[in-house]
Amino acid sequence: MIRAKEVRLIGPEGEAYDIVPLSKAKEIAREAGLDLVEVAPQAKPPVCKVMDYGKFKYDKLKRMKEARKKQKTVVVKEVKFRIKIEEHDFQVKAKNARKFLLAGNKLKVTIMFRGRERSHPEMGRDICLKLAKQMDAFSSIEKMPKAEGRNMIMILNPLPENEMEAYLKAQEKLAKETEAKEPETQVSEAQVNEEQVTEAEAETTSEE
Repeated sequence: MIRAKEVRLIGPEGEAYDIVPLSKAKEIAREAGLDLVEVAPQAKPPVCKVMDYGKFKYDKLKRMKEARKKQKTVVVKEVKFRIKIEEHDFQVKAKNARKFLLAGNKLKVTIMFRGRERSHPEMGRDICLKLAKQMDAFSSIEKMPKAEGRNMIMILNPLPENEMEAYLKAQEKLAKETEAKEPETQVSEAQVNEEQVTEAEAETTSEE
């Protein structure tokens, strides 16, 4: 319910009526066969618009649904390390981290300390930064390595969607170019082998 005695009125086509008595605004809306809707109740005087309220609610709901569809759910994946991790195991976890980031997920890196290991936070930081360096082409550090209780946490963000798409296309192109060159290399190796066989046969003939 509109309680103000006067309102700043906007017509159905966006035309401004300036400030008019509420009774006059209702009359204009009634004559147009539309509704009088308070669109800015905090203004002084409040702003009202002549419109089809049912259509207004429908359009607003439709915009909200479209906005929700465009919203991307942020998924946080996690990889965990011990500070005494072997290089092979580190690379296996790094491979998983790469897969998560390329899929557009945020990555939480957790370094777990045991007992006296907590007195060497620099070792955990080194592991975090080593991983960040390997992921540098397609991610950025959102949160630098920081001790939290018995663990150390680092957060990596994937590239923005458009930049990630460009990166993946570049990698795909590079892979195709590399694949195209491989047959040439194989032919070259075959030719070398054939030449070696020919030379060996020539030497055998010469000895005879």
